[in-house]
Order: sequence, then C-alpha cells, then structure tokens
Amino acid sequence: MASAIFRSLQVHPFLLYPTTLLRRRNGVYHLTTKATQSQTDTQPRQPQTKVSTSSTQSKKLDKIPKNYEAIIGIETHVQLSTLTKAFCGCPYHYGSPPNSSICPICMGLPGALPVLNSKVIEFAVKLGLALNCNLAFNSKFDRKQYFYPDLPKGYQISQFDVPIASAGFVDVDIPVEFGGGHKRFGITRVHMEEDAGKLLHAENGNYSQVDLNRAGVPLLEIVSEPDMRNGIEAAEYAAEIQRLVRYLGVSNGNMQEGSLRCDVNVSIRPIGQSKFGTKVEIKNLNSFSSVSRAIDFEIARQVQLHSQGQEDQIVQETRLWEEGSQRTITMRKKEGLADYRYFPEPDLPAVILAQEYVDDIIKSLPELPEIKRRRYEQMGLSMQDVLFLANDKNIAEFFDATLAKGADPKLVANWIMSDIAAFMKNEKLTINEIRLTPEELSELIASIKGGTISGKIGKEVLFELLAKGGTVKELIEKKDLVQIVDPVEIEKMVEKVIAENPKQVEQYRGGKTKLQGFFAGQVMKLSKGKANPGLLNRILLEKLSSNS
Repeated sequence: MASAIFRSLQVHPFLLYPTTLLRRRNGVYHLTTKATQSQTDTQPRQPQTKVSTSSTQSKKLDKIPKNYEAIIGIETHVQLSTLTKAFCGCPYHYGSPPNSSICPICMGLPGALPVLNSKVIEFAVKLGLALNCNLAFNSKFDRKQYFYPDLPKGYQISQFDVPIASAGFVDVDIPVEFGGGHKRFGITRVHMEEDAGKLLHAENGNYSQVDLNRAGVPLLEIVSEPDMRNGIEAAEYAAEIQRLVRYLGVSNGNMQEGSLRCDVNVSIRPIGQSKFGTKVEIKNLNSFSSVSRAIDFEIARQVQLHSQGQEDQIVQETRLWEEGSQRTITMRKKEGLADYRYFPEPDLPAVILAQEYVDDIIKSLPELPEIKRRRYEQMGLSMQDVLFLANDKNIAEFFDATLAKGADPKLVANWIMSDIAAFMKNEKLTINEIRLTPEELSELIASIKGGTISGKIGKEVLFELLAKGGTVKELIEKKDLVQIVDPVEIEKMVEKVIAENPKQVEQYRGGKTKLQGFFAGQVMKLSKGKANPGLLNRILLEKLSSNS
C-alpha cells in the first residue's frame, strides 16, 4: 500500500486569523489590489495588446499556408473528487459561500502543517495507469514558490523532478466528420498538486475579493507531449482526458465548474525545420470548441507574423482567449522554471508505493474508453455509433446491459442514438434518470423482431416506458397493441379501403404506382397501426393488381 509517515497537528477553533493583512467583509477577504473589471482568473493581469479584427485580417487568418506546421501541447488540470482537500480535512463543494470551507492549513497560517489525503495518491495511480504511464514507486512533493494574493502560503505544494507518473500515451479516435482515423498522443507526466484560491475582482472599486474555498483542493496535472498539429486534434485529446477521468471516477470533469482546465501551448515552424518555434500559452478555455477555435486562431496569427517577416514579435507569453471577439490577447509574460525556485517540501515525507498496492488498483480499473471502442467496433458497429456509445460511461453501461439480455447490438445502438437520445435531450435527462430499463428495451426489440408489435407501435411503447416506466408486456396487453398477423383480417381491411377509394385505384392501375403508399397508410389507419406491414403490402399489391 502507499505508505507515508504524516505529522499530526491539533487545530484549535479559537486560533486568531491575522487581521492586519486581510479585511473581511460579508465572508470574503479583501485586498487592496486595484481592479477595474470583473475577472475570476487567478493570475496577475497585464495591459492587453490590441489585435486588429478587420475583415481583411480575418480572411487572412482563415487561410493557413501549407508550408508551416503547428506544434501543440496541452497542460490539463483535473480537480479530484475527494471528500476532503489534499492536505487538510476541509470539504470542497462548488458554489459554496466564499470562505465557508477553510482552516488554518488552507490559509497557510504559521505552524499549520499539511497531512496528505491518501485518496489523492490512489487517484493519481489510477490515472497514471489509465494513461499507460510508468509509475514512480518513490516520489516526493516540492514547493513551487510564487506570490499572488490567492496563494496564502506564498508557495504551492506540487511535484517537480519526480512526478508520480510519466512517459505514457493516450489513443484517440478522431470523429468521421473531422477526417476520422486513430491518433496516439504522448503523455510527458502526471503529477499531484494543490489548487490555489480564487480572486473576484470588483466591477467598480479599488479592491479584490479573495475566496480561499478552493485553496488546497487536490489536482492532477497532465502534461502532454507536443504531438498535436491542429485545433481538432487538441480538442479531441482534451475530450478523451475528460472521458478517462469520468470512467475512472476520479473527477466529474466539468469544465464549466473548473474541474477540468486546459492550458494550451502553441508554436509554429516551417515544414522541414526541426527546431521548435517560440511557444505561446493560451488560457481561459472553458469548452472543447474553445480549445479548437483558440488554437486555430493562434496558429493563423503566428503564421501571419512569420509570413510578414515579423516572427520576432512572437514572444513567450501567456495569452487569453476572448470568446466574444474570437481572438487571443496578451495576458502576461511567461515565467520560466527558475522563477519558481522549486525545492523538496520539508513538511511532507516521500510517497512510497508498494507493488501490492498498485496491483490492487490495476484489478479495480474499469474497462476504459479506448478498449470499449475497440470492442464495439468488433461488433460491427460504425465509428459514429462507437463514438456516441462510448463517450458517456452511463450510456455505455446501459448499452452493455441491454446486450446482456440478448438484444442485437445494431438495433440497440439505433434505439439509443435516435429516439432515446432525442427524449433525453428534450426532457433534459440523463440515461440514469429515464424510466426505461435495459431489460425492457431488450424486450421491446424482441417484440418487434418477433412480430408481436410493429415498429410504429414499438415507438409508442418506447415513449410510454421512457416517461412512465412499466413493462412491454403490460403495455401491449393493456392497450391491445398486439400486431394483426391474420391474413384474412388484413385482407378484409384492404378490400374496404380499395372499395372506398375507386378514383385512386383507377389512377394506380393507370400507372401511378406510388399510390400504393396511400393505400397502405389508409389500411394502417383503419387497423390503428397494428397490421403487419409485410403482410399488408403483399396482400395490397395482389388486390391492386388483380383487375389490372
């Protein structure tokens, strides 16, 4: 098992917080840092550089010359779904009132010592294994030194030269609409660290508010190799990371809550050049589409500067993505590693993994998205079906549970991707919230395939099951939905429809054979949708052709 010797600390509720550094107002600590606009980013703001948005430049930015290639890497921060923070017993709930979940350790008060949450190690090992990484059986924590008001200790507890996992890869399937194909992207490292607090800058005024609820929340940072070449590949890589953490249960991966954050590094170089260009980091990406669009804009911006002989204007910096104007803007000059003055964390011991502990975690791993996609492919499903079903763990489990009852994979996929997906979208429900069970979906498919009910009646039964639950057999009996398969009964209905529509019969026999659909619809209406379609069309064709 993961072993570590932790120091204990008795924290007393009557410890006084230093009042000379921060002023508290309505549960929020205030600093006298100036702010003129609302912003929740946790980094210092610098004057923004203006980028021309003329229609001429926009057209140029849309055309990326083929003689350049982009080099893209992503740093992904995953907030872990642990019950308490990384180094103290405080819980964390997104949206809680400011500073309602803090303690002397969160606040970095003198004498408060961290105690590592063992779940952080477990989740880190799980993700490292899922990303095909090599595990460090003896790793350590380091202090990353920098000052910012939302970092009360003046440093972040992270990992520097000995991350818990490194040298892995992740396989991604590119959607067919974006060209399709399989891609493998390298993983440089996965390391454990704590999150900082959050600054809320006032709309008008000369202060900023500090919320330390998020301070000390456990994170895993995943650093990719610079293997991506365009925005689509980067967005699909990020989406696969989200799928992985959700399948593993280590994070909810919600980008809108900050549970999954992507910082993208982009550079360009002429085709054939081995040396990398100047790297630019992009932040403020809160969706996968933002990742794709921001990268494509930044590639085009750098290419334009290169093609105009102004490559010296591409500097190592951090830029923000502006969703409204669809552009990147300068935020600040990028710090180098030396600025952080890393050194081993003296208040935490080394993290030592035992082989038995790792083996137990390996046994507990679920079937991961990549393995599931390959299994679905072997069933003969299209890549579109495969990507839809494997994208959501709960949908994949529903699909597999339905197959376990003997249903045909393609038929199950069709029902889930069409009518069931449409119902969930309209009602804003997840597949775990609908009343339909895998057993009843399997029974419904069997009833249609066996001829008990028609496909049309099957849809009516499906929506009843989705909304109210119940069983297929009960609904069929209660509503008298059993399909009419008696040829004599269907023949009588066909004769009645033909007798009531002599004009259409004459037109059909005159060559307008498309009217067969009209007659079939009338018979279906008469039978209340219960006539067997195959039998109906055969009898109808015989009757319409008999006097021709």
